[in-house]
Formats: sequence, C-alpha cells, structure tokens
Amino acid sequence: MEYKKFGRSNIRVSRLCLGTGNFGYNSNFAGNWAATGEKEAFKIMDAALEAGINFFDCANVYGNHGEGTSGDSERIVGKWFKQGGGRREKIFFATKVGRTMLNNDYDGVNTSDAYSLWKIRRHVEGSFERLQTDHIEMISMHHVDRETSWDEIWEAFETFVKAGRLDYVGSSKFTSWEIMKAQEAARSRHFMGLICEQHRYDMIKRGAELEVFPCCTDQGIAVTLFSPLQRGVLAVDLLAPNQRPIEALSAPLVEKYRPQLTAYAKLCHDLGEKPVNITLAWEMAHPAVTSPIIGPATLDDLEEMLHSTEIKLSPDVLKEIDRIFPPPEPLFYDEGPAVVRPISWS
Repeated sequence: MEYKKFGRSNIRVSRLCLGTGNFGYNSNFAGNWAATGEKEAFKIMDAALEAGINFFDCANVYGNHGEGTSGDSERIVGKWFKQGGGRREKIFFATKVGRTMLNNDYDGVNTSDAYSLWKIRRHVEGSFERLQTDHIEMISMHHVDRETSWDEIWEAFETFVKAGRLDYVGSSKFTSWEIMKAQEAARSRHFMGLICEQHRYDMIKRGAELEVFPCCTDQGIAVTLFSPLQRGVLAVDLLAPNQRPIEALSAPLVEKYRPQLTAYAKLCHDLGEKPVNITLAWEMAHPAVTSPIIGPATLDDLEEMLHSTEIKLSPDVLKEIDRIFPPPEPLFYDEGPAVVRPISWS
C-alpha cells in the first residue's frame, strides 16, 4: 500500500480509503443498494487493515434497520473497533454530519439537512456512541449549508477539537468559493478550518479539475473522491458484460456513454487490466487527489480493487483516456488575462 500526505497536515493516509456506507441495511436509494452484513463487513475491514489501508470513511446516516432509523454503518464499525488488537489505534477514521437522520423524531421540529451548533453537537455525540469511541480523527460536513453562519458552524467543531475529541474537519460537495469562504471564516477565528474536501470526480465528471482541485491544492486541502466508479459505471467492461452485471441505477448512464465506455473497455483489455482498477489508478494519478473512497460490498470486491494501487499509467495511456473522456474546457474570464486551466497530470 502506498500513502500520501493528508493535505497540509503532517500525517499520511493510504491511497485507497475504505468506504463503509454499504455496511448494514441500506434503503436510502429506493431500497436496492446492496447491503453488507456485519460478518462480511468485519472480513472486509480486517482485510483492508492487513492490506495497509489506514483510512476509513463513514457517515452518521449510513445504514439503517429498515425501521426508519439511521446509524448501522457506524455501529458495525464500532463493534469491529471493540474487538481490540489495535484496530482503533491503527485507523484514521472519518465520518460525516449534516444530513437528516432517518429517525423520525431524532431532531423533532429541527429535522432538516442543515447545521447548527445544537445539531452538530447532538449528532457528533451520537457518532461517538455508535462507534464506541471517545475520539474521531475527522468529521466532515456532508453538504453545504448557506443559511447557517460560519461562526456558528466553526464554534461547534472548535468545541470538540479543543476538548481533544476531534482532530480535523472536512467538507463534502463544496465549490471552490464555498471552500474559501469557510477558510477565511476559520482564519478569522484562528482555527485550522478545512483539511479535506470529499468530492465527485471521475472520467465522466471532470469539472473539479477547473477550480476545486486548484483551490484545494493552493489551500493545502486533501481531496477524497466519493463514488469514484460513478456507481459502478466505470467498472463495467462492455466487452465482457457478464463479468460485472449492470445495476438498474447505472443502466441509463451506461447507455448514455456506451461509445466511450466501449472504447475504454478496449483500452483496458489492451493493458491487460480490468476497468475498475484502471479507473482507480487514473484517479490516484492526479496530483490533487489523496484517496478515492472505495465501497466494497464483499471481500472479493475489496481484493479486486486493491490491485489498483500497483498500476502506474504511462503518459500515453493518460492521453488516450483524455481522448476517450475529454477534460473540461478552460475557463476564460471577460476581464484580464486570467485563465483557469486543469492541473497538469505531470
């Protein structure tokens, strides 16, 4: 396993981050997201740790009992931690706060996808309880809330940091201007602010190359990638479709990009590799990317994806991928010579 510096911090995390969102029963997506039970989840986490993955990702809303209650993913991870053997001490664990818990009465009249000091405090305390730990390495904001002041948001997180219960704060799905607004508010409070942005980025959706990646690189903010396989679309081999069935949710995108995905499958065949691993290797090759967050539903899934860390793509292969999935056009502004260009692969 390879490791990379985590933004401007002086710690190193594995190039693959283990996403635990499949753990527990999930009905968040029309009831058809594959669920991973506790026994298989334990096998996946043991194998990930043995392979050198020291970076796990979760969220307080992941996993539910099928009874309208959230949190099973964190509970399963917490039970795994309690087995001992250095499991908790070896893992940089990240979870998220912000979305509405499925428990109908959890926040009462304040149920919403928003932030407040009150909500952050209650939801973070809930994560501590489910994870059976008194300390979390990073908690990210699951989305942007443009109605709550940054003073209130930072006050909530600072309380946990100062108490020694939280190390870092991250964001998810923020634009570059929202990242900078958060950072400037943190600086005014003499607080570290954001250390990581969790973003959507893959061969199909490359917009982050224009502004979010340059912003994070400039500010010393790590970048992790959620759904790095575009919900399995970029793991499909259209030249051998029976190897990995196309999920119902992914089928429309597969049809939309069928010509490109077919050309991509041919490239992968020429390289002697599976699309899933070339996709992850391509993402890890970008200098702004710290770790794609993989979400194996089975131990076999994990073992397959681990190979991606051993693949190094040549400049010619990167150029061919650019031909198949073109990068975004540079942004030209009306005034002055300013041009925002994607970060170079070199």
